[in-house]
Parts: sequence; structure tokens; C-alpha cells
Amino acid sequence: MSISGAEDPRQSKNQRREAAREKAKQLRESQRKKDVRNRVILISSLSVVVIAIIVGVTLVITSTIRPAGPGPANMASDGIQIGAGLVAVETPALAAGEEPVPTVNDPDSGVVDIRTYVDYLCPFCGQFEATNNEQMTEWIESGAATVEVHPLSILDRASLGTRYSTRAANAASCVANYAPDQFWNFNKLLFENQPEENSEGLDDATLKELVGEAGVTDQGRIDTCIDDVEFRGFVADSTSRALQDPLPGTDEPVKGTPTVLVNGQKYEGSITDADAFAAFVVQVAGEAYDTSTSTPTPTPTEAPAQTPAPAETPAPAETPAG
Repeated sequence: MSISGAEDPRQSKNQRREAAREKAKQLRESQRKKDVRNRVILISSLSVVVIAIIVGVTLVITSTIRPAGPGPANMASDGIQIGAGLVAVETPALAAGEEPVPTVNDPDSGVVDIRTYVDYLCPFCGQFEATNNEQMTEWIESGAATVEVHPLSILDRASLGTRYSTRAANAASCVANYAPDQFWNFNKLLFENQPEENSEGLDDATLKELVGEAGVTDQGRIDTCIDDVEFRGFVADSTSRALQDPLPGTDEPVKGTPTVLVNGQKYEGSITDADAFAAFVVQVAGEAYDTSTSTPTPTPTEAPAQTPAPAETPAPAETPAG
């Protein structure tokens, strides 16, 4: 009886050769099975990695390109109108893909309709707001005028990749949706804390702090709205409409910011002269309404009523659209 693996001296030379061949064959078969097993393991591992990559890319794409959602409440016109007492006019949210509904003001009311189209990174918008916010606030509170603010996102390219114009306009939309009566204060704070062009702009934490400063008491939903950039799609769509379609009551789109309309007439005077803007408002109001109306008509600061805007007043500098 022979020991396994040892040559049997009683075997002939041919038998020993045949046994060696059989052993080599068994070794080759064993190695082949091992190679097949290793290939299966490798392919399975690669498949798991590929699937993980596909899932990761899909998640990134779906989180970046979200399906269009509804717009913010109280911005059915693509802007939010602030009326007497700084109270926002409530409107339903636009459904995804729904066209905006322009605000219609009653010409017999005697109330002046002021509309501003602004980018929160635009320095000229900041100058206009710093010059005219106080007197516009007085007009709104007295019931002499309403102001409808349209936040746009034109200057994303000037915020070092942070898309500040979109984030700021989204934050304004969040306030319009969840705390509309604090919108006017928040709008003012965004301009008072306006960052410079070609900077990263305010971060989301600072935007949330300004929400609190604006007087919002329950801002949890607004914080989430800012974090999620909930209304980014609405901001993109409303900006596109403003840049491509004639503004309501006019025959041209926004060509630069700020664009300011008073009863549908574009203001082209100085953005740093409060008297010039007040005079324009009074002039337009006088053209449309009976001056004997009991509703108070805006009057220029330290200037006589009904003074026409000076012909030599320079046109406002604007941030070009696009």
C-alpha cells in the first residue's frame, strides 16, 4: 500500500509518468476553478462599485435639478405688493408652470402704483433703496402708494460661484411665503447689508439672522426654505420672464436694474436724488388722478407739490440685464 503523494516503488516507469500527468491535470483544474472564482468576485465587486457610482450621480442630479414646484404665496405677479401699514397683499401661490397674474390697481383709488425690479447684489439698486426707502415707507404707511418688489437673480456670475443673487432672492421669496408682513423690513435689511459685487455675498447663516432682525418670530420654516433654496426654480423663471417679456403695462422687458415703474411709467431720473424721484411720482400721480381726491398724494421731500422732474436729471445708472 502506498502513501498518498509518494511514489510507489512497485509502479512501473509508465505508471509513474501517468500518475504525474494526472496530478498535474488536477492542479491545473484546481487553478482554473480558483481563477474563475476570483473573476466572479472581481466582477461582482466592480458591479457594486458601478451601481454605487450610478446611485450617487443620480442623487446629485436629482438634488440639483428638481422638478418645478409651486412658487411662493403672495407673489402671484412675480412680485409682492406692500400696502397700507406695510402689510402685504395676499395672493395664492403660482402652480408649477403657471403664468403670473399681474397686479391690477384701481385707477379711481388715488393710490400710486410703484413697482421695483431689483437684484440684491446690484449696487445701483442699493443706491436707489438707500435714497428712497424712507419716503416710500411713508407713502406706503399713509396709503398714498403701494410698492411691489420683484426680486431678480441677474448677478449670480458676480458672486464667486455662490449664486448669491439667487440665494438672496430665494430668501426674500421665503419671507414672502411664510411671513409676508415682514417682507418690507427684510427687503430693507438685505440692501443695508448688501455685499460688494465679485464677493461671495452673505452666507445662509447671515441671511437667517436678517430674517430674525426683520421681526419674524417663528422662522423655522424660513430657515429650512433658505437651506433648501426652496424657490430657486421660481426665482429663475420669474427672472427669465422679466428679462424676456414686456413688463405689465409696458412694451419692454427689464433691461437693467433697478427698473422702477410708477403707474406703468419708467423712472429714468437720478437714483441718488430723493427729490427727483418724489417729483416724478407726483407728476405721474397728477396725470392720472384728480388732485382733489381725499387720498393723500405723495409729495416730494422739501420740494413743492406738482414740481415736474427736471429735464436735465441724468438717467440712472443700471446694472445691465444678463
